[in-house]
Amino acid sequence: MSNNTSQTPIAPMSLIALEGATKMGRKIEKHLQAWYENGGESLDTILVTSECPRFSSGDAKGLIKQSIRGKDLFIIVDVGNYSCTYEMFGQVNRMSPDDHYQDLKRIIQAVGGKSRRINVIMPVLYGSRQHRRLYRESLDCAVALQELERMGVENLVTFDAHDSRVCNAVPLMGFDNVIPSYQVLKTLFESVENLKMNAESFVVISPDEGALHRNMYYASALGVDLGMFYKRRDYSQIINGRNPIVAHEYLGNSVEGKDVFISDDIISSGESMLEVAQELKKRKAGRIIAYATYPIFTAGLAAFDKAHADGIIDYVFGTNLTYLTPELLSREWFCEVDVSKYIAYLIAALNQGVSISKVIDPHQKVEVLLDKYGVKTPGV
Repeated sequence: MSNNTSQTPIAPMSLIALEGATKMGRKIEKHLQAWYENGGESLDTILVTSECPRFSSGDAKGLIKQSIRGKDLFIIVDVGNYSCTYEMFGQVNRMSPDDHYQDLKRIIQAVGGKSRRINVIMPVLYGSRQHRRLYRESLDCAVALQELERMGVENLVTFDAHDSRVCNAVPLMGFDNVIPSYQVLKTLFESVENLKMNAESFVVISPDEGALHRNMYYASALGVDLGMFYKRRDYSQIINGRNPIVAHEYLGNSVEGKDVFISDDIISSGESMLEVAQELKKRKAGRIIAYATYPIFTAGLAAFDKAHADGIIDYVFGTNLTYLTPELLSREWFCEVDVSKYIAYLIAALNQGVSISKVIDPHQKVEVLLDKYGVKTPGV
């Protein structure tokens, strides 16, 4: 998408960044203002002041402190930002995804139907890890999407959803699942030295069958081999909410001496990613570069520090679509992928009522990027 702002917008845009997403909101606003300025126009501050104050009992309310009447309203929320806190009965509590989601609904209620349209940018899709029912279980993500639709949300944009088929719960609401492939590849080229993107020196590995489609794109875009691991699980028991992994079985060609790229949607504890890296090192792989859209490291960084020191993991890439701790950002093995400009493109396209298919599909931009770095591929 070009930086063309000449299209007639659906309505003047406003942006509300909920607590935990204010840093991203400011970055998005700067990108939009710069594009308007380059086009000979001006864009005043679009960030709307809002808050969700809490009573000492834990009850809360949503407040919007500026007019949003007739505006094309975009609300960005990071339901995974656990750094946000509030006091309840004198105790300090961290905000959970449930708290962030409730605040989103409070702000939508505060809008009171006065805006022209409501669009939600929710990079971490609320409840997305509970996306299907196997037994007598809740379907949190589907119910949340239906609830937002009933509250008047017309469009929802998320990134790398755990299972994008959850959009079937709201077939009449705009739902876009965006994969930041171009941003990842761009940061990869800028951060890793002496990359040789050819079938003899580089290979893409899927850590499991669920991530196969993500890694298939990178392999086809780069024109290199694709391999995968199959997680053999013990379905007779559940530990920490999941069936424990018994073994990782590898399917693919030799990785000996090759740099390896592994992509997944989330690094939670990181245990599975490290086990895959160890298995690849047993097969004499070269540098191992891991990527996760959401690097949340629920078990801390110690295991990855040790893996890096032991030469198991060379780099870990992750986006700023959710909260990144200062400790993680300080690690020499971690590389941040900035997606704020991409979100600004999406907002501009939605506001101008134009197709966002070219914004979502990175085909042309990836080809230009690969040509810049001299990578010869058969095409995406």
